[in-house]
Amino acid sequence: MPRKKSTKNHYFTKVHEQAIIDYCSSECQKERNELYKVFIGPVFDEMVDKIVYTYKFTTLPNIDTLREDCKNWLITVLNKFDASKGSKAFTYFSVVSKNWFIAEVKKTSKRAKREMHIEDYYFSAESATKGSQVSNGMQQQLIVHNTYLSERNKFEFFQHLKEEVDGWKQLPLRANEKKTVLAIEILFKESENIEIFNKKAIYLYIREITGLNTKQVVSSLNKIRKRYAEFKKEWDDQ
Repeated sequence: MPRKKSTKNHYFTKVHEQAIIDYCSSECQKERNELYKVFIGPVFDEMVDKIVYTYKFTTLPNIDTLREDCKNWLITVLNKFDASKGSKAFTYFSVVSKNWFIAEVKKTSKRAKREMHIEDYYFSAESATKGSQVSNGMQQQLIVHNTYLSERNKFEFFQHLKEEVDGWKQLPLRANEKKTVLAIEILFKESENIEIFNKKAIYLYIREITGLNTKQVVSSLNKIRKRYAEFKKEWDDQ
């Protein structure tokens, strides 16, 4: 009798399983960075991509951004894996990734109920104005104008954000928080010279610059995120 074809994954191998175990048990930041870059990061990328496709999360708006956000989030929970509990790394991180996307589906559903899309507003207003039409030439001008404004606002936003980060250094921060702020400042200054192969690299750079572990970086960033949220709100309210 022919054997039933195996449905197990073939990209997440024992090598990757061991790399995660070694990562969690290592105290050497350089070794951790290498393990992540060579083994863990690439296999996480493929795992998340397959989960998105398998469970039809492709229907989520901004799925490409969400896909990268999930991969970044996996960095923050990497240390939570405990092989001694009997669970395989592939099973563990597949479940937490799927649950992350399920949470995003719920958030999207809630937003859809309370928000009216700008496209709906535009077409409603257009239909209420009888006989008003926008020429193709005018539409093109609006597109070019809005693109310029968008790029200009983006430039000004980051200029002010750099100044804001510089001001954070004067705050009564803890030692780890000061290290993290300085690391962020370095990343800003060297943004043209460093290699950001994806968003996860930012976490790796901060850890390498500060010498902190993932838990310490995440803890420090939590306070910094609050400062950023305040800055962003003030910027948006202008």
